[in-house]
Amino acid sequence: MSSDIFVGGGGPDYAVKQFLSLGYANRHGLIAGATGTGKTVTLQILAEGFSQAGVPVFMADVKGDLSGLAKAGDPAHKLHDAFTGRAATIGFDDYAYAAFPVTFWDLFGAQGHPVRTTVSEMGPLLLSQLLELTEAQEGILNIAFRLADEDGLPLLDLKDLQALLVWIGENARDLSLRYGNVSGASIGAIQRRLLVLENQGGAQLFGEPALALSDLMRTDATGRGMVNILASDKLMGAPKLYATFLLWLLSELFEELPEVGDPEKPKLVFFFDEAHLLFDDAPKALVDKVEQVARLIRSKGVGVYFITQNPADVPEDILGQLGNRIQHALRAFTAKDRNELRQAAETYRENPAFDTEEAIREVGVGEAVTSMLQRKGVPGIVERTLIRPPSSQLGPITDAERAAVMSASPMAGKYDTLLDRESAFEILRKRAEDAAREAEQAEEAVARAEAEPDTPSLREFKKARRYAGKGGASGSAPARKTRGAAEEGLGGALTQMVIKELKGTTGRRIVRGVLGGLFKGR
Repeated sequence: MSSDIFVGGGGPDYAVKQFLSLGYANRHGLIAGATGTGKTVTLQILAEGFSQAGVPVFMADVKGDLSGLAKAGDPAHKLHDAFTGRAATIGFDDYAYAAFPVTFWDLFGAQGHPVRTTVSEMGPLLLSQLLELTEAQEGILNIAFRLADEDGLPLLDLKDLQALLVWIGENARDLSLRYGNVSGASIGAIQRRLLVLENQGGAQLFGEPALALSDLMRTDATGRGMVNILASDKLMGAPKLYATFLLWLLSELFEELPEVGDPEKPKLVFFFDEAHLLFDDAPKALVDKVEQVARLIRSKGVGVYFITQNPADVPEDILGQLGNRIQHALRAFTAKDRNELRQAAETYRENPAFDTEEAIREVGVGEAVTSMLQRKGVPGIVERTLIRPPSSQLGPITDAERAAVMSASPMAGKYDTLLDRESAFEILRKRAEDAAREAEQAEEAVARAEAEPDTPSLREFKKARRYAGKGGASGSAPARKTRGAAEEGLGGALTQMVIKELKGTTGRRIVRGVLGGLFKGR
């Protein structure tokens, strides 16, 4: 396995080989450039290089082209002569076609193995971002997660969260005393956002079996790193879902992986395509979280590479952490474009041989301005680089070929069947059924008591009342003798009055409310 990844040829006549050092590959990177300038091929050849070095890769396939990594290039392809000619120009002497180990994933389970997480693992911050909630609505979501933790209610899928929100709405008055205002309008707004997410297919993201991170960090029998490809062409129809899922995955890697310091090579390389979707209209709390993950996750042995059209799409604090850079052409049609082009050029270590700003504007398709980290993590001098040709197929494979790769994968069957174990939805439903059953039993007890004959205590009460009507209450002996009986009779009369009230519809509601409250208290 090589300690470097060959990227292309730079310098005069493209004869100087440009490498990405594996020892600094976990220092993150940036692949930028306008549409049609060659970003996808650059992404493809980097995935090939990491896989060949034994480093697993996770990448989103936004356009469907990256599936070609699973198949060797074809000598009969129309670009074969161009590829071999470029390989000769940059000194890629051992260039040959090859396929790479690929695992296909898909949130919708159509073009890859299903990939899921649970609502609990997603957490309130990311879920609020996904649902585009207001601050007040996010507060209620935090209450829901707190209650789920305290009451042992597993939040696995969306119906668990929906059921818990219903329970919170029914107990809003009591919860407001503890957590602050719990607005029914805010709960309704969250439920509507959950409905929108369901309509977008987002419900398929939540459930079990949840994705095991170890399944993304495998190598094949020959030691090559697994290339994990997430089908994202349909997912891009819900950009918030796409960005939130990838950020969740990054967060999980950050939380679960142990510290490894500066490894000889990364444990995993994560490519975040269409990175601007992560930062567009993102709240500061979320941007701060991304910055924290990007700053600290490299010590876990994970390299993160952002792919976007313009470096300006990435916040400056995060951009400053991206040491390995491949900048394809940027177009400057407006004053804003020219300003962004100048800012992009200023982030590179100058090369006296050419003007960086001019080079970024002029590089052709398949060519880029590159700067890789060198010894001690120092940025290399910027170079105009001709990107090496891919060894795998350029463009997508067929549906039949994809199906064959999936059926031969060790992941086949592991995630296909959705599990629906007991969780918050089932627990709350059972509690409601138990409360309703107790209410029915109480109503039956009331009905039986109502059918019983007049009790002695009630007859004594009526007798005392007659004496009182004749003046006995002024202190006569009969009144004093029946005082105890009257008090007992008063209790019996009140019991009968309550029984009569419980006989009506209002009474039944009272019974359900009291029993329900006691049950919920338990």
